[in-house]
Amino acid sequence: MALSDEELDRYARHIVLPQVGGAGQLRLKAAKVAVVGAGGIGGGVLPALAGAGVGHVTIIDSDNVELTNLQRQPLFTDEDIGTGKALLATRFVQHRNPHVEVTTYSQRIDADNSADLLEGHDLIIDGTDNFATRLLVSDTAVKLGIPLISAAAQQFQGQVALFRGRPCYRCFVGDAFDADDCDTCAELGVLGALTGTVGNFAALLAIRAIVGIVPDVTGTLHLFDGLKLSWRQIKIAADPACKACGATSSSG
Repeated sequence: MALSDEELDRYARHIVLPQVGGAGQLRLKAAKVAVVGAGGIGGGVLPALAGAGVGHVTIIDSDNVELTNLQRQPLFTDEDIGTGKALLATRFVQHRNPHVEVTTYSQRIDADNSADLLEGHDLIIDGTDNFATRLLVSDTAVKLGIPLISAAAQQFQGQVALFRGRPCYRCFVGDAFDADDCDTCAELGVLGALTGTVGNFAALLAIRAIVGIVPDVTGTLHLFDGLKLSWRQIKIAADPACKACGATSSSG
């Protein structure tokens, strides 16, 4: 695999970075990343991944664009209302960078299809808006042995973390949030600009992980307070009793 002259020009500002260089850009080109959710957080993740030259992006989202989405989901316009988000996000990525291959799944990820949809990727980024789906994606990532970046935004609070098996997202939130009726941003609200902040930060973590930029921040939760405009980090401890990654789990 090599970079064409056009790619060398396109990614010149990356390649001059000593932490990236030509070797890091080739790692990005070889990477296959699954993005679950093409809404607010996905709207921050996808432009950044496409611009960075990630070679293959899979977009998974079953929703259609609604008027209420436009406050925080920058990939869409009024003319897109009623159209599938995954299809529109795919078109955006293809127009932003023709060197990026895109696989599109306009279907809901669930327990029956999650392994088939996510298998074979180098990294998963979850930007969905409910705990049940986040836990499903996390459990599947653990079973498949694929690193996961979990990103969430609600009200004025954002959180992003990179997981590689143990600890996992379930170690952080526990088992109480498996039900589909847990709170989402529709009930609690979310500041529109916050989703872009969280999405771009998730993309930054993804690029660092693919390229191999140190230090490794696996298992660290990054919390953003949009009211105080401050970040803080919390190290997540592995739960020995975790049913996804613990010693008694099928993956442990």
